[in-house]
Amino acid sequence: MRVHFIVHESFEAPGAIEQWAVDRRHTVTSTRLYAGERLPAGPDGIDLLVVMGGPQSPATTTAECPYFDAAAELALIVSCAAAGKAVLGVCLGAQLLGEALGAPCERSPEPEVGAFPVTLTEAGRSHPLFDGFEETFEVEHWHGDMPGLTADATVLATSEGCPRQIVAYGRLLYGFQCHLELDRGLIDALIESAGPELAALRHHPFVQEPESLRRTDHRAMNQRLAVLLDRIAAEYTAA
Repeated sequence: MRVHFIVHESFEAPGAIEQWAVDRRHTVTSTRLYAGERLPAGPDGIDLLVVMGGPQSPATTTAECPYFDAAAELALIVSCAAAGKAVLGVCLGAQLLGEALGAPCERSPEPEVGAFPVTLTEAGRSHPLFDGFEETFEVEHWHGDMPGLTADATVLATSEGCPRQIVAYGRLLYGFQCHLELDRGLIDALIESAGPELAALRHHPFVQEPESLRRTDHRAMNQRLAVLLDRIAAEYTAA
């Protein structure tokens, strides 16, 4: 399988998703936008497009962030979806996936930063992606927005702070507002990048202190992620 990552910032790296791809001996390529690398011209050479997170929003302009061209990313996502490729959007990537399919992102009812549980919806419990999963399991969060919903979208998981944590936009098109790919190194990088912004959010009920963020054991969520990615890869192969 040919996996291509769009990476907006060094501190929002693919983490356990890239490790999964390496472990499975998939072909891995990436566009590091923060380093000035260019997006692929189209879906050729891509089986799974993974769009990572970042502090930007789909409304961020090139004047505000010169290396973030939302229109170009949306066009690539649309072309991959139209070509029958698998697309996984994480955090900002989930919001971009929704936007590409016609659903503008929205503010989450609550910002979430830290390890908090998500709960599968009725649709999620019956979805083959989550076969055998517990109804509620812990994931990481780092967001203030959430993806929009198209008429065909199905919410598979929610949290207390955000009603749109995992969204299926169609076969092979998945948005994860939450993070299962993080590890201690990425958490440290996110904390450093956030600076005083993180301190300003501490009065919110779903925002943890840096010390709590650093104590999270990510192994279980990384293992769940590997199962989900295996199933997406199998779904793509079957298609």
